[in-house]
Amino acid sequence: MTRTAESLWTAALIAAAALAASCATAPPQPVPPDGAAAGAELTPGGEDLANANAIYSKLNLDPVYYFRHVDVRVDHGVAHLSGYVWSTDAIYRARYIARAVPGITGVVTSQLELERNGRSNGVTR
Repeated sequence: MTRTAESLWTAALIAAAALAASCATAPPQPVPPDGAAAGAELTPGGEDLANANAIYSKLNLDPVYYFRHVDVRVDHGVAHLSGYVWSTDAIYRARYIARAVPGITGVVTSQLELERNGRSNGVTR
């Protein structure tokens, strides 16, 4: 490779890296209106997302039950738990944990499935 071709490749690589870095940076965040607290969610449903994350964290910290297969969605303060657990006591515990999060007005667990020993509806997987 000649010296001219090598310098052209180097310049092209530098330009590509600069372009990739400029596209990867996020635009500045808007200033919260009316003196709202810094870090407050500006998007609709931000409180629901924060509550869902809080419930999910508390479920995963439970020392007795395994809730890694439980999904959490919060809609206007109502927590919807789905997925599967291994006992009815785990369903009641998940409901209790979700209700204990501030901002939660109700808990729906009808989408939680009970699976015992890796079996669903009596069929071995």
